[in-house]
Amino acid sequence: MTPPTGSSRTSGHGAAKGALAAQRDAALLKTVYAYGLRRREAVGLDLVDLRGNPKARRYGRYGAVFVRHGKSSKGSPPKRRTVLTVPDMDWVVGVLDQYVAEVRPLFSPGAHSALWVTERRGRMSYRAVNEAFQTARDAAGLSKELDLHSLRHSYVTHLVEFDYPARFVQDQVGHAYASTTAIYTGVSDEYRNRLLQRALAERDAGIWEDET
Repeated sequence: MTPPTGSSRTSGHGAAKGALAAQRDAALLKTVYAYGLRRREAVGLDLVDLRGNPKARRYGRYGAVFVRHGKSSKGSPPKRRTVLTVPDMDWVVGVLDQYVAEVRPLFSPGAHSALWVTERRGRMSYRAVNEAFQTARDAAGLSKELDLHSLRHSYVTHLVEFDYPARFVQDQVGHAYASTTAIYTGVSDEYRNRLLQRALAERDAGIWEDET
């Protein structure tokens, strides 16, 4: 049976809004991971926080994100930092470009400064961001013990596995102490074996070469 015209329009409109939110949420979660952001940092991003990097001009305006709402020390204002786009995760450039150019305008945000906006033309809430992660997590069949912060842990781990210097990783995620960054790191067996093979190769260099 064909639904009444009014019902069809409502259903189609709802589906379109749902698809739009899904595209936004996907871009949001990819950005959280690609820059190792905390929930508060991601929610607080504005369009002007998308920054170019003079040392990586090929990324255009997506060479870095400026975090204005970092974790603060007791009694201190939020810490600010610039998180650089790393080559191993530069796929996020295309993600952000598509979201900013094609998806975000469909929310009709007007002059709103927020990067991540809602159907009501406001900034996304912490709860909405959590729900976006939970939806993606459940759709992927991942453990319900995982939360949004696990993306930040994965970011740290992967930077370490990509052989970025410890100090660089620490600065990227805004940790005051290297020990905090170390707690976040859970490298894979494959990476540890690679380190072992490299160490053995350096120690035993030339041991198998034919004598002349």
